[in-house]
Amino acid sequence: MDDGVVIKIKSSVETEGAMVVACFPSVGMVSSIVAHYLIDTLKLTFVGGVSHPKLPPLCLVQNGAPLPPIRIYAGQPICNVEGCDNLILIMSELQIPDPLVNELVDAMFKWSKHAKTGSGILLDAFAKKGLRGGPEINSEPMIEYEDTEAIDILGIGATPKCRKRLEKMGILLVEQGVLRNMTGVFLGEGRRRGLDIMAILAEADPRFPDARAAAELISHLNELLPAVELDQAPLIEEAERLESQLKTMMETHLSAVDGDEPSAATSSMLYG
Repeated sequence: MDDGVVIKIKSSVETEGAMVVACFPSVGMVSSIVAHYLIDTLKLTFVGGVSHPKLPPLCLVQNGAPLPPIRIYAGQPICNVEGCDNLILIMSELQIPDPLVNELVDAMFKWSKHAKTGSGILLDAFAKKGLRGGPEINSEPMIEYEDTEAIDILGIGATPKCRKRLEKMGILLVEQGVLRNMTGVFLGEGRRRGLDIMAILAEADPRFPDARAAAELISHLNELLPAVELDQAPLIEEAERLESQLKTMMETHLSAVDGDEPSAATSSMLYG
């Protein structure tokens, strides 16, 4: 599709008019949690992938089968976006190296034009005020916003049409900020090309997988997928499990500082 970039998708997939959802690594692993949830809940099937010779040499293994690091799934849930008959999900748990971002985004735009896809939605997250993430901090969005007690959800629209849709969904628009990596380039290029692309971002804790932020983001997707009631309950349960593990980890750390050795049972809890 482009020099170095290969995008392969099954020919049986109906792409014309499809709503494309992109989930690339974000703060608190929110986009990854949401992507896996949508795959399971909407019964999306693996239909292809994106490759580049300079991507890290790795693959994801699920149920004994190897999968590319950037994967494409498809399905036919009834959505609420004009012209949308199908849904295509592009996702990865891999942080895309900066030198490859523009090339990959350009190739995906060329593919979407050839495939005649419809609107695009980017799912991402930003760090809660006062909290910092790990070594990937430089790739995290920097958003200026009015912090509330609730999990804040913000939006960005590449076109006036997208901004109006976000407002109708009850999502406040980002007034000022900086978006990096795939989400930032997708939005910037979408505006330049006049394409209907919008991003929905959840306020998340960057220190650990934030399933509660993912659940809050998913609740706003019900506006786009009215025929499918996206249930937050499983993600809330997962959030409570993760929070319990984090508390155990903190207690273990404090015990170690006091000179006690963590038990094998406690250590195993850190890995699920």
